[in-house]
Amino acid sequence: MRELGSGDLFYIIGAVRWTLLLSLVAFAGGAVGGVLVALARTGRFRWLRLVAAGFIKVFQGTPLLMQLFLAFFAPGIFGISVDPWAAAALGLSLHASAFLGEIWRGSIQVVPAGQTEAATALGLRYWPMMALVIAPQAVRIAIPPTVGFLVQLIKGTSLASIIGFVELTRAAQIVNNATFHPFTIFGIVALAYFVICWPLSIYSRRMERRLAVARR
Repeated sequence: MRELGSGDLFYIIGAVRWTLLLSLVAFAGGAVGGVLVALARTGRFRWLRLVAAGFIKVFQGTPLLMQLFLAFFAPGIFGISVDPWAAAALGLSLHASAFLGEIWRGSIQVVPAGQTEAATALGLRYWPMMALVIAPQAVRIAIPPTVGFLVQLIKGTSLASIIGFVELTRAAQIVNNATFHPFTIFGIVALAYFVICWPLSIYSRRMERRLAVARR
């Protein structure tokens, strides 16, 4: 064992960039997948709705840790070696797709049916109606829960340490194994997560209040 030094602290703080990068990649991938899932869930084809519903149930009904394990180890069955970074990004993106898809599906369906009827009466087809009428209203409704899920996603990146990806939590574990100062090290990690997530939580609550006022 050795003493905790400034180099160790800089190593932990430097790992924040990997947590943020993984969160950004997972959210971007989840956003693309979430749009597809939401459109499938609200579409006119029954088989698409069933496939999307099954996808959501699988990822909402299984632990994120298991999903990351499968993303990392399952390709090995077929002789494919996967980097921890790629596995973490894939697992978190699929996880985010299911949750964002369900959030955005609810936001689309909350838009009053009269809006759809009016757009249909004006002769708008499905895609123009979604782009010009439904989506602008659904986006406004979806912002608070989406930001709230982003906070959960950022904290969920800590599970990527289990498959060997060195982000904030894994960096803290490495330093703690060498110095054994768990209270100090993981206190710093908790503070780092708080600094990242707290502004997003405040923004989400403000958006919820604004939306509640606008509905009155």
